[in-house]
Amino acid sequence: MSGFIRLCNDGWTQGWHERNGGNATYRMKPEEVDSCRPFFIEGGDWIALDVEMENLAGEYFITTGTGKHFNNVILEPEISLGITEINEKGNAYRIVWGLNNGKDRPTSEFPTHLLNHSIKKAANPEYRMIYHAHPIHLIALTFVLPLESKAFTKALWKTMTECPIIFPHGIAVLPWMVPGGVEIAKATSALVGEFDAVVWAHHGIFCMGTNFDTTFGLMHTIEKSAAIYMDILHTGKPILQTISDEQLLQLEEPYNVKLNRDFID
Repeated sequence: MSGFIRLCNDGWTQGWHERNGGNATYRMKPEEVDSCRPFFIEGGDWIALDVEMENLAGEYFITTGTGKHFNNVILEPEISLGITEINEKGNAYRIVWGLNNGKDRPTSEFPTHLLNHSIKKAANPEYRMIYHAHPIHLIALTFVLPLESKAFTKALWKTMTECPIIFPHGIAVLPWMVPGGVEIAKATSALVGEFDAVVWAHHGIFCMGTNFDTTFGLMHTIEKSAAIYMDILHTGKPILQTISDEQLLQLEEPYNVKLNRDFID
């Protein structure tokens, strides 16, 4: 819980969570569930999900609440956050802790999170964290770069050397869609098998990782590179030099990474 709270507060201090913007979920380890179990609410009502995810049956998730403000998470975690249990069929959940003693609901993006957790778990069970935020400079880039995964990836890779090391598969980009709906959920889920970060144009980004640090660090790195890129554009001067594709490939062996060849010319 401390790690989840810190991630939420770190995102708030970065300026990524205006009002009640953004959400996060974490799939708990069995030993973490056991340590929290003495505090669980008994007999909560099961709430049906629109999707069925058999590989999430019996799992527990920490989640932010719908309408909750990230700046309040550190002050009132039992109001702003909750722990939910998924039923034995993977098609319903119930609140077992927090969210105003079960009176409130998880984030409106909860079904989207669960669908992507299911895909990530099937690909690699080590993945546990999904984090959605509204980083300022990254959103700004969605107005000046083509809304294409290759264009975004190459711009960020070539702006800061750490980027191809931290996200060698690149990042995916989706055009603007209504948030919280089925369309954006399905479009995102079609990409998370290959990518750990999905940009939602004029909205924000979805990042996934194995723990709090890797997930927050991924988003932080992407946003920092976007900020540098925007600063370059603000100078109004032409770019005289950048990292070449050949130089990008030189990072593979020393850092034990394999860059996405679809994004290399």
